[in-house]
Amino acid sequence: MQSPRSEWSIITVLVVVEVISALEASMVIAATPTFMRIFDADTATVSWTYTAFLLVAAASAAICGRLGDMFGRERVLIVLLAVSVVGSLVSMLSSSLWGIVAGRAIQGVAGAILPLCIGLARQHVDRRRVPVAVALVSGAAVAAGAAALIVAGLFLDYLSWHAMFAFTAVYSVVAAVLVAFVVPRSTVDHPRTGLDWVGTCTFAPAIAATLLGLTLAKSLGWTDARIVALIVGGVVALAAWAGWELRHPDPIVNLRLLTDHKVALTMAATCALAIGPLGITSMVFAIVLQSPTAAPFGLGLTPTVAGFVVFVTSAGAYLCAPLSGRVAQSFGARRSLLIGTALFAVSAVLMVAMHDSVLGMLFVVASAAIGTAFAYTALPILLVEAVPEANTSEVVGTNAVVRTASMAIGVAIGMLVLSVSTVPETGAPTVVSLDLVAGYIVLACLATAAVALRIPKGAVHSPSVR
Repeated sequence: MQSPRSEWSIITVLVVVEVISALEASMVIAATPTFMRIFDADTATVSWTYTAFLLVAAASAAICGRLGDMFGRERVLIVLLAVSVVGSLVSMLSSSLWGIVAGRAIQGVAGAILPLCIGLARQHVDRRRVPVAVALVSGAAVAAGAAALIVAGLFLDYLSWHAMFAFTAVYSVVAAVLVAFVVPRSTVDHPRTGLDWVGTCTFAPAIAATLLGLTLAKSLGWTDARIVALIVGGVVALAAWAGWELRHPDPIVNLRLLTDHKVALTMAATCALAIGPLGITSMVFAIVLQSPTAAPFGLGLTPTVAGFVVFVTSAGAYLCAPLSGRVAQSFGARRSLLIGTALFAVSAVLMVAMHDSVLGMLFVVASAAIGTAFAYTALPILLVEAVPEANTSEVVGTNAVVRTASMAIGVAIGMLVLSVSTVPETGAPTVVSLDLVAGYIVLACLATAAVALRIPKGAVHSPSVR
């Protein structure tokens, strides 16, 4: 075990490292309106800068934790940071939107940084201080995710979008050096069996093919052979993946856990919420805040000011997380999930009524942020209530993969809806599209509530699932 001073040095480095993961995940949201203007693209196309990241992040989170157990978490973390540098450079040097998307897909490996950092905290920190270390690392993810919008805004306003990716590249290099020199090397064996490579390599491409077909259908037509091939091929590949996972002795996503009624319903609620408000609200808010006042809707805020609005409002709203925990403790986690879902629906309705007011959008962002706090508190508690201790890490990790992949689907669908009605010869969405997106969010919330109401109350532990 390390000395207290060494432990705090390790914790500090892990916090620094986790910041880059949150920055890479969130900075591009602030750049969405900028990319729409520069590349003359609609929201559905630009959303791939975020969707590609999320899809790879889901697969990365699923497998890199196991790679860390096999080869040493700090070694895998350094490799992921190096790959993130490559992704940042690809995006920075690209002259097309799809080049940026390719770089963002490579950056998506950062989705595994948080679980690796938490694993390193447990490995090198005294057991009594592990909760504090985990809280600091996880808290850094939340804080950096909110601050990323301000950081990105400063680059977009005073330098360029290229500088945004240059910053993440330099930061990743610094983080990798700190890990190499501060975090002790692990002594591990190197077994080379047990990894579900087929499931890992099939999962993200299957979803991506289907979503890409949906995105391109608007321009190519639904009967185009390429569109049919993408959508049908993606669905067939996803079905084949599910069959493989059910047969594999050590799958990346243990679908056998879904045989438990409460787990299945909680996963379904996670999907509905992530495909809806969890996936798309941040990008929609960025578009409303930053679109010029001459557009059908938009407040004309600079990226920096818009980022500051979201940061301050969200930071204050996240203080409600303890309240959500108290509600879950006193009335059950299902109640917390229903409250969070209702707040998301309220934010969508408020957005329709108040999208032309800065003060109104403050209430919109705050409602969604409080809803997020309640939902993120409720979902893991519901899962912990449903499974024995032996399956806790597995079911929570599976939920993270499902949530991330569903968010990617939600971003693609939500931005596709937002591009249904645009100003002629531009990619700017109209108020009709904004209303449709709000309706889509409300429908997703209703679906989530319908599932949540069927989730049994209290602990319902089934036998351990393998």
